Amino acid sequence: MTTQAYPTTWRRPPQIIKNHHWRLALQVGILVYLVLAVSTVDVNWARVYEGLERGQRFIMGFLQPDFTSRWKDISQGLVESLTMTLTSTVVGVLISIPIGIGAARNLTPRWIYYFCRAIIATSRALQEIIIAIFFVAMFGFGPFAGFITLSFATIGFIAKLLADDIEEIDAAQAESIRSTGASWWQLVNYAVQPQVMPRLIGLSLYRLDINFRESAVIGIVGAGGIGATLNTAIDRYEYDSAGAILLIVIAIVMVAEYSSSYLRKFLQ
Repeated sequence: MTTQAYPTTWRRPPQIIKNHHWRLALQVGILVYLVLAVSTVDVNWARVYEGLERGQRFIMGFLQPDFTSRWKDISQGLVESLTMTLTSTVVGVLISIPIGIGAARNLTPRWIYYFCRAIIATSRALQEIIIAIFFVAMFGFGPFAGFITLSFATIGFIAKLLADDIEEIDAAQAESIRSTGASWWQLVNYAVQPQVMPRLIGLSLYRLDINFRESAVIGIVGAGGIGATLNTAIDRYEYDSAGAILLIVIAIVMVAEYSSSYLRKFLQ
């Protein structure tokens, strides 16, 4: 049995730019750019002082949250956010699976590969807030626009990572299934699915966490959820109610994080 030999002397990593003068010029150029970039920032110190005062009031409201005054609105927004999160994650994952399989280079013809990769690129190119503004303009204010937004974002997230995982599967296992004369569906079921399913479940739980946090953001532009209630509370300077909403969001995210980590550990 051979033991692995570890290096006993330190070696400098290879440098991208080997010329000393070019490295120095690049460092000076970056420093000059940073100085010029900072100098273009127009800071209104009077507004900064006013903002610090408002920030202090917000922090005091956060430390003394009010759960009772607007509990009806908070509970309604929370139910909308949880509903949007769960439904959009389920629908998005179900749509992502065929797209992710189609975007795997080692499973599908080239034209299907490029078509599915185009869908993924379109979904990943746009931020959720931009998509939400577009769908709110199409379908009006409410949780339906938020549901479509989060489903669309989930497709790009899950399908991209699923396709990458499929392309990195153990090729020997796939070849052994092919050698038995298995069909394409049998290849996916017996060679691909066992290798990527634990990863897919973990990604789905992670996306569930992301969708809940994003539901609070897209609600600010009218896509329903707890974000709309939070925006209303801040506009009315009800910082104690806003603090209560933020604490609820933090608590739910923490519960989801601990639950998903336990479930991933159990599945692995």
